[in-house]
Amino acid sequence: MATAAIGGSHLISSTQAGAIYGWQLAIMIVLANVFKYPFFRFATDYVYDTGESLIAGYAKRSKVYLWVYFILSILSAVISTGAVSLIAAVILGFMLPASLGLSTMALSLIIVAVSWFFLIAGHYKLLDGVTKWIMIALTTATVAAVIIAAGKPTVMAVDFVAASPWNLATLGFIVALMGWMPAPLEFAAITSMWTSAKVKADHTTHSQGLLDFNVGYAVSAILALFFLSLGVFVQYGSGQEIELVGGAYINQLINMYTATIGEWSRLLVAFVAFMCMFGTTITCADGYGRANAECWRLLKGESEINKKQIAFWTTYAIGGGLVIITFFTGQLGAMLKFAMISAFVSAPIFGWLNYSLVKKHKKLSAGMNALSIAGLIFLAGFALLFLANMAGLFS
Repeated sequence: MATAAIGGSHLISSTQAGAIYGWQLAIMIVLANVFKYPFFRFATDYVYDTGESLIAGYAKRSKVYLWVYFILSILSAVISTGAVSLIAAVILGFMLPASLGLSTMALSLIIVAVSWFFLIAGHYKLLDGVTKWIMIALTTATVAAVIIAAGKPTVMAVDFVAASPWNLATLGFIVALMGWMPAPLEFAAITSMWTSAKVKADHTTHSQGLLDFNVGYAVSAILALFFLSLGVFVQYGSGQEIELVGGAYINQLINMYTATIGEWSRLLVAFVAFMCMFGTTITCADGYGRANAECWRLLKGESEINKKQIAFWTTYAIGGGLVIITFFTGQLGAMLKFAMISAFVSAPIFGWLNYSLVKKHKKLSAGMNALSIAGLIFLAGFALLFLANMAGLFS
């Protein structure tokens, strides 16, 4: 889950937040992680308490729950998979020589084709193992860059005026920042399927599973603040125009690393960032494929997941993602914002599904219950505020 989480929200949104608004939006990153925590944690608790995934729990509670999750998951599958594939394609384009003449669309096609092959051919475990080392490399490079940059922060431009994010015009940016922070909330149910498989294979205990989850969740949250710090130390107040659209920000992002670590690291950092997003693409396609196959199994009343159904829904996520990319070719910024905002607007629904399911299954502690209710109010409040603003109610 942590591997899937550290993607566009960290590499791009968190860094842009620091570059444009300094430390001001750090509080929103912290709040998003805190208020989403119980709904992600319920995935681990529910699996160890019942031995089945959250999706199976939805089906037992009500077919309505299952249908709500299934419909939203079908939509999220193509949006999220398409978005992370596009980021990977843009980074790959940065790495390859321009003389090859490959368009972003062509690179996206290559990435989704290779991703599909890995999953259908069963090579996911190999890539999963490699991806963990790639994540360690990205984390190490980011922490090193922030420490170095903190020692020699960018000199503020003489005419620099700090921008405030606390207005309705910036609401879309804030909602997008929180949408994938640390990951889309439907990943809680997907995580429960991975956890269920891990329990059966490794016979882990509840305390071991909870430790594993908490460490991964904490690392993801802390790393988001490191990416924000990188934006603050290298770009904030420098007078440099911050790119918000297209693939131009990928170039600025990699330049941040090379400006601090050294020019020698340019291709290495680009490769690590690419592998991070490629791994996220694989994880998204696999997760949504399995979750949708599980929904389909439960709706049909079958006893176990059909491998052909997993292949079908995985192909749907990848193929549908490619279709989404065609609508946003050359508009990485718009694509990401659309995907992240969609994730945030649907978050209160996924949060409620998890909370109501787990609360009915067992008595929650007073603290966890209070945090869950506060989280639902926070997520629903921001989502409604954003939708009302989009509808022009405040104009």
